Amino acid sequence: MKDMSKRRRLRPVASGLLGVLMPFALSSTAQTPAPASQTLQAFNVAAASTQPMPYRTALGQEQVQPLAPGFDAAAFESMAEQLTYGERVPGMALAIVQGGRVLSARGFGVTDVNHPQPVDAHTVFRLASLSKAFAGTMAGLLVNDGTLRWDSKVVDYVPGFQLSDPVATRQLTIADVLSHRVGLTRNAYDRDVESNDDYYTLSHKLAYAPLRCAPGACYAYQNVAFSLVGDVVFAASGNFYEQSVEKRIFKPLGMNDASMGLAGIQASPSWARPHVRSRNGWVALTPKPTYYRLAPAAGVNASATDMAQWLLGQTGHRPDVLPAPLLATLHAPLISTPGEMRSGWRHERVNSAGYALGWRVFDYAGHQVVFHAGAVQGYRGLVALVPERDLGIAILWNGESGLPSGLLPTILDRAMGLPAQRWLDIDVDSDFGGDNILAERPEAAPKRGVSTGKANASPR
Repeated sequence: MKDMSKRRRLRPVASGLLGVLMPFALSSTAQTPAPASQTLQAFNVAAASTQPMPYRTALGQEQVQPLAPGFDAAAFESMAEQLTYGERVPGMALAIVQGGRVLSARGFGVTDVNHPQPVDAHTVFRLASLSKAFAGTMAGLLVNDGTLRWDSKVVDYVPGFQLSDPVATRQLTIADVLSHRVGLTRNAYDRDVESNDDYYTLSHKLAYAPLRCAPGACYAYQNVAFSLVGDVVFAASGNFYEQSVEKRIFKPLGMNDASMGLAGIQASPSWARPHVRSRNGWVALTPKPTYYRLAPAAGVNASATDMAQWLLGQTGHRPDVLPAPLLATLHAPLISTPGEMRSGWRHERVNSAGYALGWRVFDYAGHQVVFHAGAVQGYRGLVALVPERDLGIAILWNGESGLPSGLLPTILDRAMGLPAQRWLDIDVDSDFGGDNILAERPEAAPKRGVSTGKANASPR
């Protein structure tokens, strides 16, 4: 409680893109929360009194703009291929969709530097935190069915669930969980995930984790608490979370290579091994089971072909599976996340940032971009949707390197017709200039306990 005086001065502020979209994302007939306990009153931050609307109006087709001149999927495929030359990264997968068409779904490089097999369109990668959008979508489908509400209380579906404050326990909603507004410190108990604790044990430890604010009132990225949505899906539907995602998302969308968990990726006919750097180059590893135990947060595996189908669904071209009004709700920001604008291309391009329901939402140089990143040992991934251009992009790779990250802003800039920047240090045409992208480095093994540091499955 040392910083309480500072916290009293904090108030949620909606600005930029978030300020524009918030009125549309939130219900005008908000529920009134229960009175806060003395513990939570000490934070002097009121519990959130707004939740997402069940439906929002999707972007009309007349509002969709064409891609800027010069957008060429083949050029981006060439860039991805160059990123694998000389094992700069072992392997990559790229998917681009626009206007309901698949412009690219390809693989590049190799699955394993020790036993090299080519990455193709059906090679499966681990998605890490890109899995969170699947969890938000799965919950949204149950809301669409009338089985859940966004303001349904977690404790009503998971009776054993507890936070350190009983009022906070009763207040926490499904939408709070999916938008990282639980009220905990950042990445609570992720260090224990790394130490192989199981999800059941970790979810019960949340009863002892310190609270920063009332549920709904502040943002702090979570993996353990986020995975509560899996318990809710099971209680509401009667099906295990993994089965529900398979039945309601993978199969209907035609994501035929997709799977959940360690057993799922290892059973795939072609899958990309994770790689880390050593003094002698890339080292292939066996995937860690740790974050796979948190299926909603980091459990999905998918190929380039799968991601193309996922992007078509998320851009509104599979209304038989994912209704457009539901997508608009999922993609509407609920809380500001200014910390997502600190470095690299985000620092240069992102004017404001928020978190929706399993998705981030950026004002990217004046254009709305729905986004998420994922990182777990040996794998990285990025997904972006640009509603105004009816565009979806997914980039996956199997090495701990930030190098391919620059491919995303390269594609976004070209789609929007923005002034050229050199986000990649590969030889591309003269329209690109500027700095190289910032590389990521593997982190040391974390200590156990409540973490306020970066989690391996967290997008950064």
